[in-house]
Amino acid sequence: MSDKKPNPLVYEQKNAYTVLDKSETDKAYAFAEEYKGFINAAKTERESAIYAENAAKKAGFTPLDNNERLTPGSRVYRNFGGKLIMLAVIGKSGADSGFNIAAAHIDAPRLDLKQLPLYESEEVAYFKTHYYGGIKKFQWVTLPLAIHGYCVRADGSSVAFSIGENEDEPAFFISDLLPHLGKDQLKKTLAEAFTGESLNLIVGTSPSQDADAASKYKLRVLEILSEKYGITEEDFLSSEIEVVPAGRARDAGFDGSLIGAYGHDDRVCAYPALSALLSLSGTPDKTAVVILADKEEIGSEGVSGMQSRAFERFTAELLRKAGSRLDLDEAYERSFCLSTDVCNALDPSFMEVSEKINAAKLNHGIGILKFTGSGGKSSSSDASAETVAKVRALFRENGVLWQMGELGKVDQGGGGTVAKYMANRNIQTIDAGVPVLSMHAPWELIAKLDLYMTYKAILALFSGQ
Repeated sequence: MSDKKPNPLVYEQKNAYTVLDKSETDKAYAFAEEYKGFINAAKTERESAIYAENAAKKAGFTPLDNNERLTPGSRVYRNFGGKLIMLAVIGKSGADSGFNIAAAHIDAPRLDLKQLPLYESEEVAYFKTHYYGGIKKFQWVTLPLAIHGYCVRADGSSVAFSIGENEDEPAFFISDLLPHLGKDQLKKTLAEAFTGESLNLIVGTSPSQDADAASKYKLRVLEILSEKYGITEEDFLSSEIEVVPAGRARDAGFDGSLIGAYGHDDRVCAYPALSALLSLSGTPDKTAVVILADKEEIGSEGVSGMQSRAFERFTAELLRKAGSRLDLDEAYERSFCLSTDVCNALDPSFMEVSEKINAAKLNHGIGILKFTGSGGKSSSSDASAETVAKVRALFRENGVLWQMGELGKVDQGGGGTVAKYMANRNIQTIDAGVPVLSMHAPWELIAKLDLYMTYKAILALFSGQ
């Protein structure tokens, strides 16, 4: 660790490698290995919720519905429909002082299968897809892809399956035009050259042996699905089948300081939030809550998104079972939320889109964003000065390396998080999370030290008042 004393008059964002000693760096790298295990196992929101629930049970958490009374130290969770999970550790004050909240999301940009996806053309079987969230469509062609599915049959039984992640399993591909014949394609804009309706997944080229079948190549795929998973074509109608990049998270760079993986946004914040809550050794002063939500990438809509009433349902039950004297609005007024979502990292290859004085950098710690939104802070909660001061003090007191960030130049674009939905509940809220390169690409990059500092930041929140 450097002995150089900073000038107290100057704010300086420091590279973590210049200020952390080796023992702290070793902890960060060890935490990164644990995270890679999570990101490999949790490529969909359902898989993420299952992982969180299993980890919570192992750490002594029990379903909230199984508890008639909550006391300080009680560890509870509720899984809402398999794609939204909330967890809490009851604080020393019960719930009378409100909640310290870390809110992350576990959905990620991807390709979903259409309701009736399977067709054949010129002796090739395909799945039709409908992309989910903000993607650059051209990035998804010619990559090895995997299929993660969850199907509920008409009789109510269900089956979950994954194909393409292991080397002994087939992968799936979306084809592209060869450059030798791509003259006209290259004249088009990227948006024109790659459309949503063209993202069709090749799933087979061998025919069924049924001599009477009209669509032998389509039927062959259905025969395989029926044999392996008991799925018929009609079962697609009540399925959630997602197409994601195949392969495991990888260390990146000669020094292994980065992690390349699918779905860092926002599981790279969801995992530190979950880990911080599960690692609380004692009873916190204030009730600690983790939200792992769905649907953020499409506006936090629906019953599993942060605009639903699920959070009210969960926290109202915490208050009631803890015997709190507060009503829900009073509890929210006394609460604090870190909207733990990723921010963009300054990319030296694309400096033109960022204003570097206010941009988050790799290896400089957790990125704090006072506001997100776009243009004139549209659709942003814009945290107050008091809220920013609170996290500054909290992080400094707990040895958390942090930096301020902004989502690109003012007129460049923008984006949002769940922060405004928490703030709309009258909860003090600010965005803070891991900086990411190539956000929303099939493979994203993050720095191991930023991941660890995000864990330390959320742990500091839960351990504080």
